[in-house]
Amino acid sequence: MGQATGFIEFGRIKNRYRDVEKRLDDYREVVLPVPEEDLLCEGARCMDCGIPFCHSLGCPLNNLIPEWNDMVYRGKWFEAWQRLELTNNFPEITGRLCPALCEASCTLSINRNPVSIKQIELAVIERAFKEGWVVPLIPDRETGKRIAVVGSGPSGLAAAQILRRLGHGVSVFEKSEKTGGILRYGIPDFKLEKEVLERRLEQMKAEGVEFETDVVIGEDLSVRYLRRKFDAVLLALGAGQPRDIDVPGKEGRGKNGKVLFALEYLKQSNLCVSGEKKENEITSAEGKNVLVIGGGDTGSDCVGTALRQGADFITQVEILPRPVLWNNPYNPGWPSWPKIFRASTSHEEGEFKGKLKREWSVLLKDIRRSDHGRGLDACFVRIKWEAPGASAKGGGPPFSEIKGSGFVINTGLILLAMGFVHVEHGRLLKDLNVVLDARGNIKIDPQYKTSEAGVFAAGDAHSGASLVVRAIDHGRKAAFSIDSFLQG
Repeated sequence: MGQATGFIEFGRIKNRYRDVEKRLDDYREVVLPVPEEDLLCEGARCMDCGIPFCHSLGCPLNNLIPEWNDMVYRGKWFEAWQRLELTNNFPEITGRLCPALCEASCTLSINRNPVSIKQIELAVIERAFKEGWVVPLIPDRETGKRIAVVGSGPSGLAAAQILRRLGHGVSVFEKSEKTGGILRYGIPDFKLEKEVLERRLEQMKAEGVEFETDVVIGEDLSVRYLRRKFDAVLLALGAGQPRDIDVPGKEGRGKNGKVLFALEYLKQSNLCVSGEKKENEITSAEGKNVLVIGGGDTGSDCVGTALRQGADFITQVEILPRPVLWNNPYNPGWPSWPKIFRASTSHEEGEFKGKLKREWSVLLKDIRRSDHGRGLDACFVRIKWEAPGASAKGGGPPFSEIKGSGFVINTGLILLAMGFVHVEHGRLLKDLNVVLDARGNIKIDPQYKTSEAGVFAAGDAHSGASLVVRAIDHGRKAAFSIDSFLQG
């Protein structure tokens, strides 16, 4: 694999980004392409490690990473794309959005910087689109079987494409006005421009996948109709129920658009960027002090969006302790790797403009109308987390409030970005009568079958909120299980 001494001779390439000042004026992607000569050197760094943990342990899709790294090093881009195509339906999505678990598993990261796998993956698929290698794959035969896929996020789309290529008739139902689910409505364009999604959808349409948008199954179409018209149903609904707060004052949500769930806010922004809504029709952060509650990726996306809308200042708070700073090039190992401090491009933008403050180990106690008559006052207290393994007193949460540490943040917009708890429990699940697990997700067996015959589930709907790469993996596996079910 690669060049025998490449990992010694070449250093890891760094991500290249657009100028901060310029990118804050629009919603175009912030990451710049990597020059080809740098990618060839990066491919050379992929050592013959014996056991490629990037492929076997790190990547849920089991991407053939060492193989396409080697092909890139040798300038064989078409062969690299062929190997990438074998395991991943949407590398242009994972190459932009995946947190690169493969890189954390790279053998090089034992004592030095891992291979920039994500950059190589993205370069390969973009080269494939540019060269015209990505074309519709029409099935050789039709099985006569029909599958309904409910939900058009990454899991539903992956399953739909696999099933169609296996010769089945596939109809994808989406409750929103356009296809894409969270990829379209939850991810800002500065991370994923929607043209990237559209070109893949065009391929799927040419392959014969049918898309029905603005359709709510259970309301616009009955479950009875679905079961009668289709041989199998795949529920790829996502984990749409956001985690809420239980504090005094939350009942004021919606008044003047002051408190919103993060996904609702991001969806409005994306609709404005696409021209489907006007600026005066959405909740904007322009001229406001914004409070983002939640320190994950969704919270980061809210920060980047608020900056582009012209927020005066943004405070992002997190109940968990501040992650550990890690300045070494190598991987700290598990379970420490997920717990190290990271700053996204949105955080860097906020710090560059002097408009962002991040707080950790703080607990929201109350939301009230400001005493000064402007906006809201969010009342917090600082907390002290117990040592790992310590038992909380009285069976409560493993932290204690620090006396006298209360403080108030005055804000014109509060965004709740605390993650998602489970799939939405709407009429569809009730009418299908599928069994849920203890966390409120759809319960499945190893073949992705639910408790109801002919009904399957994939992605966040059964796993809970997770990564886009895992959603694609679940969709692919569910598709092959459905194929086995239909073919006997």
